[in-house]
Amino acid sequence: MSTTEQRVAVVTGAARGIGAAAAVRLAAEGRAVAVLDLDEAACKDTVEKITAAGGRAIAVGCDVSDEAQVEAAVARIAEELGAPSILVNNAGVLRDNLLFKMSVAEWDTVMNVHLRGAFLMSRACQKHMVDAGFGRIVNLSSSSALGNRGQVNYSAAKAGLQGFTKTLAKELGKFGITANAVAPGFIATDMTAATAERVGMGFEDFKAAAASMIPVQRVGEPEDIANAIAFFTGDAAGFVSGQVLYVAGGPLD
Repeated sequence: MSTTEQRVAVVTGAARGIGAAAAVRLAAEGRAVAVLDLDEAACKDTVEKITAAGGRAIAVGCDVSDEAQVEAAVARIAEELGAPSILVNNAGVLRDNLLFKMSVAEWDTVMNVHLRGAFLMSRACQKHMVDAGFGRIVNLSSSSALGNRGQVNYSAAKAGLQGFTKTLAKELGKFGITANAVAPGFIATDMTAATAERVGMGFEDFKAAAASMIPVQRVGEPEDIANAIAFFTGDAAGFVSGQVLYVAGGPLD
């Protein structure tokens, strides 16, 4: 693949939050971007933001936990934008509960979106990356991978993504493909707003409480994570693989 050819990036869960910020940032880096989310219509704002700035983007509706939908989505992306050589596995959901209250459905939903989804998307996209001799896979882990009360499903999934990342790095490195993970700390998104609601706090108070425990004394924004993703997906990061980068405003105890 010529380095002058526009590379195609796929960002899952890109209708809002971290995914949308990553899609916009990768477009600013010169990538054509497939903005993928469960609801294709929900991707409209992200696509319009990219195209208004002169970039190329398409909206793609896909349930990343569904094998047939993933295969169809990646085939469509390859046809409409070009073969994908960058994949950001960002799609995620919360189904928080304490262990003794957690239902099997709450466990399975989180596992299916985070782990099964990352597996299916990576498997589908790696074929194109191998053919190109170039690939970048970035998986979104979380500081919750270290353990977080009320999130036994989410914590397990995010920890699992770290092992998944390291294994991809070992298997795919010889094909010019790197795999890394970004593990955000507290980021102001719809998901953290939902957590605030779950624990009965106003979002501004919730953010202020979180910021007081972060060394840089603020919560993160989606763009903070997009910056890390942009690094891992760039040409300059070709010798960085199998790493987990915590982007959390300071060290985690």
